[in-house]
Amino acid sequence: MGAVRRVASYLGLGGVEDYDESYDYDDEVDAEGEDWQPASERAAKRWRAMVEPSRIVMLTPRAYNDAPIIGRHFREGQTVIMDVNGMSITEATRMVDFAAGLAYGCEGHIERVAEKVFLLAPAEVEITTG
Repeated sequence: MGAVRRVASYLGLGGVEDYDESYDYDDEVDAEGEDWQPASERAAKRWRAMVEPSRIVMLTPRAYNDAPIIGRHFREGQTVIMDVNGMSITEATRMVDFAAGLAYGCEGHIERVAEKVFLLAPAEVEITTG
């Protein structure tokens, strides 16, 4: 026996000992049981969305009184594209201020997409520009 094997044997790191008794498989698992599913199906269930897919709502408010509609959609977790081209400058400014406060209060984001067009995204939506 070599020196390394003697040290390994002394430390209890030696070879596998032979057992006198064999292991009994009394409780065999039935692979075709009721709860059995292939791994691909289990993975598909894990990644399947539990809620309906998110939606993007395009709104064109005509007056500041339409602000609750924007707020309702945004609080429901929907991404909102708000086009204020049809509003006067003062009302459009108020509407954008409202939307910015709404996004900040709900921990979302607001981004300008085009002139007088804004994107309001909930916190779980990531906005990237490229």
